[in-house]
Amino acid sequence: MKKTSTASALICLAIIIALFSYMGIKMGAANMLNTIMHTAHDLLLNTVFYLMGICVITGALGKLFVEFGVVALIEKVLRPLMKPLFNLPGVASLGAVMTFLSDNPAIITLSKDKRFASYFKKYQFISLTNFGTAFGMGLIVIIFMISQGYFVEPLVGLFGAFVGCIVTTRLMQHFVVKAYPAYKDEEVVSDEELEALNSEPEHVEEKSTFLRTLNALLDGGKNGVEVGLAIIPGVLIISTLVMVLTFGPDAAGAYTGAAYQGTELLPWLANKVDWLFKGLFGFNDPHQIAFPITALGAVGAALSLVPNFAAQGWIDGNAIAVFTAIGMCWSGFLSTHTAMLDSLGYRELTGKAILSHTIGGLVAAITAHLVILLISITI
Repeated sequence: MKKTSTASALICLAIIIALFSYMGIKMGAANMLNTIMHTAHDLLLNTVFYLMGICVITGALGKLFVEFGVVALIEKVLRPLMKPLFNLPGVASLGAVMTFLSDNPAIITLSKDKRFASYFKKYQFISLTNFGTAFGMGLIVIIFMISQGYFVEPLVGLFGAFVGCIVTTRLMQHFVVKAYPAYKDEEVVSDEELEALNSEPEHVEEKSTFLRTLNALLDGGKNGVEVGLAIIPGVLIISTLVMVLTFGPDAAGAYTGAAYQGTELLPWLANKVDWLFKGLFGFNDPHQIAFPITALGAVGAALSLVPNFAAQGWIDGNAIAVFTAIGMCWSGFLSTHTAMLDSLGYRELTGKAILSHTIGGLVAAITAHLVILLISITI
């Protein structure tokens, strides 16, 4: 055990030293540190608080939809699609709506409800991690992209995420049944547990429409603030690192320690396989690969890249559609899948969930790109 810890420590130190040595040699040690701090500070002031504002508004709207039955109405409309498309019971549509209005973990909160879980076989229940993640922060992503001056492209991205969700959910179910064949027929909640739940009395609290509206808006806004705070580490840590590895020196080719300067390592690497990203995603600039890489860890951090990309002229309608699709479908799944499956009690299936979701996100991005191509051909 001690040998493993020592080896891990040495590997960690080697990676950190190599990374900062590379950036320090390229930019100069003082410029590197100043750029990191200035970039993180600017992201906090001009990106995080903007995203938090969107989270508060969408959180309030989502809570209002829940309070007055809009979510229930949408769930009824979507319910017939669940079985043929996702091989899930109709009530799973509620999970899609809840994660779309909030974030990935909302599906886990819902799954803790025994009445909700009682509709699922075990293999279907486990696949909810992939199903819910594919819609995580969907409303925030779409509204953010619309705020950048695009409308059709984010909707195309939503369709791509929908296709990606079908792929990742079905793949996860296949992997679970292959590993544990008994899960195909086992119920999540036993008949005895369900009978005990149904015998519990329900308490209904009556409130005026005004109070219900006010409470829903305030509670939803509060949840939005919590989401906004939760994305701060991802934006400041992941985005700062990605930007330093994506951007280059100033217009004169010099490093001054200003925000958003960097070593251009990611574009250099992307140029080596430019044909792949151009063919699959339609990317016309190597800098664009930074978005999906960042979305693996945190979609909020990935969104923070978009305004700077737009200012540099590095994005177009196709990129927005692909960003929306892969941002929604992946939605920072590398940082949430382990915790989500652990809370469900199936940690050993994390590897299969990650593989399924990686494939699903790629399918989502490719689908969005193909739809944009089709639209451009027909217009």
